[in-house]
Amino acid sequence: MSNELNTTHMMSGNSYSLEQIKSLAPSVFTTDKAPHLTDKYVQTPTSRVVEDLMSMGWQVTKAQEVKARKGKGFQKHMVVFRNPEIMIKGANGDDSFPQILLTNSHDGKAAFNFRVGIFRLVCSNGLVISDADFNNVSIRHTNYTFESLQTKINEVIAKLPGLVQKINLFKSTTLTESQMADFATKAAALRNKQTVNIMDLLRADREQDNGNDLWVVFNRIQEKVISGGYGYGRKNRKARSVKNFQQDIKLNEQLFELAEAYL
Repeated sequence: MSNELNTTHMMSGNSYSLEQIKSLAPSVFTTDKAPHLTDKYVQTPTSRVVEDLMSMGWQVTKAQEVKARKGKGFQKHMVVFRNPEIMIKGANGDDSFPQILLTNSHDGKAAFNFRVGIFRLVCSNGLVISDADFNNVSIRHTNYTFESLQTKINEVIAKLPGLVQKINLFKSTTLTESQMADFATKAAALRNKQTVNIMDLLRADREQDNGNDLWVVFNRIQEKVISGGYGYGRKNRKARSVKNFQQDIKLNEQLFELAEAYL
């Protein structure tokens, strides 16, 4: 049941090069500020932060940007990082990697924002943590230095053992049938106003997700809410996956807060 933090395991899967990131999210490499901004605005391209994190051992595993008709090149974007030397070791091969989700824009509306997430190898599923110990960390463009980034990332790493403890607390919390149904109903309502087939949300698709402890129930529900495939409405239509990364992050944070209510 217990998890442990492993700092020597090598990550499986591919990481993106700078050229690949540029093809996925060109706004990451924007060096000019948006035309409406004054000379007082200090432009720090996200690519600088990406390269600094890479130099610290973090690899890019995902990059997206918001589709934009206006302000193209300056829109909000996200880059996801994992460190191949930091892994949360789980039972029966249910290993996971802490993630750092970096969001930013070059239109003067956002600072560099860092969130903590978890990537589970068994389902290629990413969770975003919403917890008092892992509040979002921001660095303003004007205050950005490699040293400020290093300080913030070290703060996150220092808190990872607490994340392992939280996962173990989820695993040691058993839910009743009615609690699981209640969880699924409330989780579905975060995305759908119509009636949802909660049995679709509670169904385990892999051996590691069988059971009724809070951790596996949360993972089953979270994966379905984000990835879709469950039935909803009178015609039992199949929900589509969430494509917008801003909606993805918001739903993830809401689901984590919902799960904590059952501790």
